[in-house]
Amino acid sequence: MLLLMERKLQEVHPLLTLCGQIVENWQGNPIQKESLRVFFLVLQVTHYLDAGQVKSVKPCLKQLQQCIQTISTLHDDEILPSNPADLFHWLPKEHMCVLVYLVTVMHSMQAGYLEKAQKYTDKALMQLEKLKMLDCSPILSSFQVILLEHIIMCRLVTGHKATALQEISQVCQLCQQSPRLFSNHAAQLHTLLGLYCISVNCMDNAEAQFTTALRLTTHQELWAFIVTNLASVYIREGNRHQELYSLLERINPDHNFPVSSHCLRAAAFYIRGLFSFFQGRYNEAKRFLRETLKMSNAEDLNRLTACSLVLLGHIFYVLGNHRESNNMVVPAMQLASKIPDMSVQLWSSALLRDLNKACGNAMDAHEAAQMHQNFSQQLLQDHIEACSLPEHNLITWTDGPPPVQFQAQNGPTTSLASLL
Repeated sequence: MLLLMERKLQEVHPLLTLCGQIVENWQGNPIQKESLRVFFLVLQVTHYLDAGQVKSVKPCLKQLQQCIQTISTLHDDEILPSNPADLFHWLPKEHMCVLVYLVTVMHSMQAGYLEKAQKYTDKALMQLEKLKMLDCSPILSSFQVILLEHIIMCRLVTGHKATALQEISQVCQLCQQSPRLFSNHAAQLHTLLGLYCISVNCMDNAEAQFTTALRLTTHQELWAFIVTNLASVYIREGNRHQELYSLLERINPDHNFPVSSHCLRAAAFYIRGLFSFFQGRYNEAKRFLRETLKMSNAEDLNRLTACSLVLLGHIFYVLGNHRESNNMVVPAMQLASKIPDMSVQLWSSALLRDLNKACGNAMDAHEAAQMHQNFSQQLLQDHIEACSLPEHNLITWTDGPPPVQFQAQNGPTTSLASLL
């Protein structure tokens, strides 16, 4: 656990293997053994998720879920063990259940099973509410904040920005109650606000939020995640080449990538592909995106797969290769509907409309245009609702503890053009 916290990931692997053997061979009270097994498996699952290995983690995660079910059927034995060390419990049983829900949510979000993430978040939050009535342990608030951080990212993808914003506000309130919680989660909070700003097209605010988050974090993976998203802001703004080149150099997936995360490295290839696309360097863009696809397919990173496919489809469309474009956009649309990822659905439906029009398929073009219209309307309504909330003012907070009060403002103040 300490090595994971210190990010000494090379040393963790052999030690985890040894721990696994020791736990399996340990003879003693069944509930104690299962409890130790849960402790071990939580560390193993966290290690895989840290490394962005969403597919490789599945067997461990399954074991962990079975283990927690076994524990909930066992009763604590009344007989006291002769060795006092055997009385050690690393977490109460009820807290373990919430923790297993939590790592399941982390997995579902990274893999792009967002409805599953939603289902387990609801279960975990209900359990937490019950526990908090009787137990004021600070770990419960930490669990709650981490759950909210993950579900907020899911909401931004599924096109529920207003709900995400209210949940960001909820995290602020939890952090107001505990200075320790705030110091541990301030960078994540500003990162989430940055992601929200991108979703409502407030690029200046997004930049300010990400810059604040970078100032506050010492965590390498979070740093790489923020830099990747900040690069996407600079790409969209189109006039920040100097800053963009310096950022891209720091997350170069081909050379000295700063973290060992498979997922973040795949995302860095995607950002390179996006930048090359905007510069009209299509062959280079294709190389980067094929690299992303290879990596995301290897570990079932569904969102990166969908984004890469639709961008490759766009490149082939621009190059006039309609058949190849269709081969990319159709699976992108199917995957985006399964996630569901609203922005990729909007993008894919626009491409399908133009592709079918170019190929003279009037019926299919009309159907795709209708889909595009529906997605646009949904996103537009959500955009207006989010920007009308008093919590929208949070996007200007970049210093000190989270603000306590929000003043309601009159209607949205951000540009809707980029959404449509």
